[in-house]
Amino acid sequence: MGRIFLSAGHGGFENGIRDPGITAGGTTEAQVMIQIREWLAVELRSRGHTAYSIPDTFSLIQTIDWINYYGRPGDVAVELHTGGSPNPSVRGVTVFYIANNSQRRADGELVLRLLLRQVPQFPSRGVKPDTESGLGNLAFCRWVTIPSLYIEVGYLTNPQDRALLQTRYREIAKGLGDGIIVWLGSDHINPAPALPPGTQVYESIGVKINNRDYGRLGILVNGNSYIPADLVDKAGVDGVQQVQLRRIRYRNIVYVRAVDLRNFGVSISWDNPTRTVILRSVSRPLFDQMDQIMGQGRVSEAQLVLFLKSENPAGLTQFPEIARLYVQEAGIETVNHDLAFCQMCLETEFLRFDRETQAAQNNFAGLGAARVESGTARFPDPKTGVRAHIQRLKAYGSTEPILQEIVDPRFSYVERGIAPSVLQLGGRWSEDLRYGDRILALVQRLYEAAL
Repeated sequence: MGRIFLSAGHGGFENGIRDPGITAGGTTEAQVMIQIREWLAVELRSRGHTAYSIPDTFSLIQTIDWINYYGRPGDVAVELHTGGSPNPSVRGVTVFYIANNSQRRADGELVLRLLLRQVPQFPSRGVKPDTESGLGNLAFCRWVTIPSLYIEVGYLTNPQDRALLQTRYREIAKGLGDGIIVWLGSDHINPAPALPPGTQVYESIGVKINNRDYGRLGILVNGNSYIPADLVDKAGVDGVQQVQLRRIRYRNIVYVRAVDLRNFGVSISWDNPTRTVILRSVSRPLFDQMDQIMGQGRVSEAQLVLFLKSENPAGLTQFPEIARLYVQEAGIETVNHDLAFCQMCLETEFLRFDRETQAAQNNFAGLGAARVESGTARFPDPKTGVRAHIQRLKAYGSTEPILQEIVDPRFSYVERGIAPSVLQLGGRWSEDLRYGDRILALVQRLYEAAL
């Protein structure tokens, strides 16, 4: 019988500092997740299963290394987190799985369904690939070698979810336990007895790169597509030098896990009827420069609209011209409208806004007012709000003059040209040091959908 490895998100030491995770309502994410993790371990053990709690002093990398060292075929791993949002109305449970793994998606749907059966008061936010997480990928999904799921059990920043986390933890543990036990008993987790060394057989799959079919050259390992390493160069990636790519050797051929190429400007999809993994490379210059604030956007107005509609169709009801405004205003100042539009999506949660900034303020980038006590800035119409956003980006990204009347109330406070890369906005535009990474994760999703 397989074993279960349980990790409570946060609590360990990251860069020498203990990481409490999200803090809200007088508690921390680490405290709540450790409590639920321990009740889940008790629940699993009481039903005859072996469950290991990962030491809470471990960093994320130490946690993954620990699981990979002790894990073996037939085991599974789960990491528990809560969500957090500046909008306190956002709530619900989400299960993340490694992108393009249909079997792991089905596992996540199973666990989510049985959890909500025990605690139906939680809304479901669905099962999502890790490419739809805030950072565009999740190490716990990508780098744990045994099957793994990353579960956001409610939003600590939502009072209703927080109350459930603090009072219904036993039911939460039971629901998670129900799902994990059924998942653990699945045929794909506990296959037939292992074959003798060297006789392992993997399913062959097709590989298509940039619309060219390379035949049935790949293999399917634990639900993940792997392609021969010599095809990585054809996708525009120097695979030999990239330590981030997971590799295996099978029948004297080295294979690379396809989904890892996404971090190098390659879009990955799966065609189930033909059992083919499909790779499409973004042009290398575009991928290398997509973090630069100054430049031309590559995505059309129509593609921006489709991207927004995929996340929040209602957003276009109130702001039907938002995509056109970003393309026009960014074009005047030579700011990358792809990047600016994705920053707007991040700041407003795809035009859902939050309690600090309302839609009526036409403030699409969390811009502050001229006086701190006035809170967030207010603009008379969407066009002025977009213009202020573009001007702030140009202030950070360039020393070139602004071509239109300045409407950003705090433009003069920015050291011009201090952050030409969006990655340099962390700690400046936002207190989140990974703020730029979150914007780029959305840009990459936009490119994968549009280019």
